[in-house]
Amino acid sequence: MKVAIVLNTSWNIYNFRINFVKALLDQGHEVHTIAPVDDYTHYLVEAGCQHHNVYMDSRGANLIKDTALIFELGSIYSRIKPDVILHYTIKPNVYGTLAAAALRIPVINNVCGLGTVFLKEGIVSIIAKLLYKISFRFPKKVFFQNPEDMKLFIDKKLVSADKVEILPGSGIDVSQFTLAPFKQNKVFTFLLVSRLILDKGIIEYVEAIRILKAQGINAKFQLLGAKDPVHKRGIQLDVIDGWIKEGVVEYLGKTDDVRPYVNDADCVVLPSYREGSPRSLMEAACLAKPIVTTNVAGCRQVVEDGVNGLLCKLQSAEDLAAKMKMMMDVPVSERQIMGLNGRHKMETEFSDVIVLNKYVNAMNEILCHDQEPCLEKAYQPGLQAQSVLR
Repeated sequence: MKVAIVLNTSWNIYNFRINFVKALLDQGHEVHTIAPVDDYTHYLVEAGCQHHNVYMDSRGANLIKDTALIFELGSIYSRIKPDVILHYTIKPNVYGTLAAAALRIPVINNVCGLGTVFLKEGIVSIIAKLLYKISFRFPKKVFFQNPEDMKLFIDKKLVSADKVEILPGSGIDVSQFTLAPFKQNKVFTFLLVSRLILDKGIIEYVEAIRILKAQGINAKFQLLGAKDPVHKRGIQLDVIDGWIKEGVVEYLGKTDDVRPYVNDADCVVLPSYREGSPRSLMEAACLAKPIVTTNVAGCRQVVEDGVNGLLCKLQSAEDLAAKMKMMMDVPVSERQIMGLNGRHKMETEFSDVIVLNKYVNAMNEILCHDQEPCLEKAYQPGLQAQSVLR
């Protein structure tokens, strides 16, 4: 079987889908990855994928470029003739689906998150919803990463309810996140892991830090993630440099491996405005770190208030500061239990075992009907639930 996997970056495929890719390859299937070439493309080729470069500007909408993308993807699909195409992220979901529909190739889409166009009403939001409504008539299956996003699409009639299903994000390979011995820092350390864009709540984090410092709170406040000033909602470099010079935050730069930074923190923070299923929180929970995050779609699927973290109000630096202070005041033993609760949640609800097998089931339904399954399950579920206090 030929399976095409289409995303906006090779980095995304390698970091979030590589286990699925390897599972398909191990079963003898032919995997074609379609994404712009970047520093991670060679890893996909070395794993055994056939890679196809495509120009895709993920930063905004441009009618000419986006129309060209439909034809470029259509040309690739026509050439490789996949049995099924798996789309992720906005532009592949919309334009890739239109290209595949013209060629009558079955498609499975994954709405990884709604992006900034759904956060504010306006002409861009209207156009985006129209494009979804047109293109989402054609997929055989559409996966969503949280129930709120799925409900929004159904309520606005952007997708038929009989096509949809929930996935726990991209899933997480819990075996890659080995628990370190629990430790308590002498100076309580908060860590925010994210691209430095407004919608991740970076400004609220900085303002909450100012509030806590004004109260005389002694803690470390760290920030890990790539600067992205070119992004429409990116934070400008001079603003970030000002925070660093002022000593408001300790900027740790960016990394391909967050594990040592998360392990060194006492609590992970993400005051995001909306998420699909936030990877940084899944990784933090997998490493048994208590979390403070916003009570919004995506975030509240990963964090249960009072169980494995605390939820704060959207775009409220004051409430964020209060919840961060509350986390500092939680007894060490209870914070340890919170962390273990998060780990248990990842093992039982967010493991990539679940994601991989849902994809396999969907592809078997589409391609094989009443015949024997075309694909075996990528992994057999068998995780042992960890016993933790609730």
